[in-house]
Amino acid sequence: MNRLAGMALVACVGVASSVAAQDYEREQRWASQILPSLVVGDAIRIKAPGGRDFLGLYTETKGSRAAVLLVHGVGVHPDHGVIGVLRVALADAAFTTLSIQMPVKADAKLEDYYPALFPDAASRIRAAARALLDRGHAKIVLLSHSMGSWMSNVYYEENADAPFAAWVCMGLTGGFGGMANVRVPVLDVYGENDLPQVTRADWRRRFTLGSIAGSKQVRIAGADHHYTGQEKELAAEIGAFIGGLR
Repeated sequence: MNRLAGMALVACVGVASSVAAQDYEREQRWASQILPSLVVGDAIRIKAPGGRDFLGLYTETKGSRAAVLLVHGVGVHPDHGVIGVLRVALADAAFTTLSIQMPVKADAKLEDYYPALFPDAASRIRAAARALLDRGHAKIVLLSHSMGSWMSNVYYEENADAPFAAWVCMGLTGGFGGMANVRVPVLDVYGENDLPQVTRADWRRRFTLGSIAGSKQVRIAGADHHYTGQEKELAAEIGAFIGGLR
């Protein structure tokens, strides 16, 4: 069993207790902090299975070439760090963007921070994709960073009919998990000075991409795990990849 599949199995076993593990109050606090100073885009609420809704930051671009669904990393919000930069930069490059709040856990132990919440993470990705389809976006690209890339990989493992035209996977620690359901081009991105878990496994990810048509791997020179100071180069690489999709 691969690493991500094993984590997904743990998540399924613990799904009954996942609601108790989630920190909805923290999500609400972040929303309260983000919304008053939101300059680009609109805040929307997206309904997830089970009745709860979650925050999305939606920026619609007239004449959009594609819509990009952004999935952030561990313990942050949809306008944080590199995801916050990319949601605006890609909108400036004529792409519609939707950055969504992923589930957070009440404690902060990284080793078990998200596995119990992976089912909810996958359901949020599904719901957000549906929200974009309902708004008339026929070409949707999934973009993920760090822990969000684990979540996205598990989403693909569970969904044979994902509606995405491509997957931009940033800062994935380790190799890909099960990729049988990934039938679209993948852009694997990492920084020259990324986390050791990311850089040591670059050859494993590159090997996997060799069997997926249209896929490529890009290393951003001088970049760390959060692409600090290299956001323009990162956005340019991603924009060129998405713009070149058929």
